[in-house]
Amino acid sequence: MSRESYQQQLDELRENVVEMGDLVVERLEAALAALRTVDREMAQSVIDGDDEINELYLALEADCIDLFALQQPVATDLRFVAASFKIITDLERVADLATNLAAYAQSADRRLAPEVDVDTIGREATDMVERSIDAYRREAVEDCRAIAADDDALDALCQRASETVARNLIEREADGDDGWAVEQLLDDVSRLLLTVRDLERVGDHAVNIAARTLYMVETDSELIY
Repeated sequence: MSRESYQQQLDELRENVVEMGDLVVERLEAALAALRTVDREMAQSVIDGDDEINELYLALEADCIDLFALQQPVATDLRFVAASFKIITDLERVADLATNLAAYAQSADRRLAPEVDVDTIGREATDMVERSIDAYRREAVEDCRAIAADDDALDALCQRASETVARNLIEREADGDDGWAVEQLLDDVSRLLLTVRDLERVGDHAVNIAARTLYMVETDSELIY
């Protein structure tokens, strides 16, 4: 294979990873919109679309394996292919989390702990994923470090949200609030806590993408460990 053809394969891999990232962000935004509006039809479309993400992941995984096996990349190219392989795994997991969020939206109850701002947490997490994909595309190492730093703020938002849910539950118990059946209340509390947890994990995957990009460009593992 000519050097030109080999470089084209590398360029196409980058483009396809970015396209997968854009599609995952689109699904994440749709899941959050479904949560916000309790739109069960939109939520179902996110769930139904997960197979498309999985198929795309498998196709890109095969491309990476072919490059490893047939082209035996070295140095910068090796780091690029290895990073891309890791990044599509994180993107596939973000898509799985979007599917989880869509499933929660199908039975969401906005009356429980309405002061928990899931929208803000979701926007922050989604923004981190978008920026991490862009950092990979542009090989923007300083953006990678900024994304990792912003994860602390997202973690703090998630911690406060979880504490608010717990406090709300305790206050309901203290007030003898029986507006919800016990089973329904526990389901709603669990669902809201899982929503917050999954959004925190979205941020973690964004950091993973940034970490792999940083290592790809500078052989710097500071964000990996």
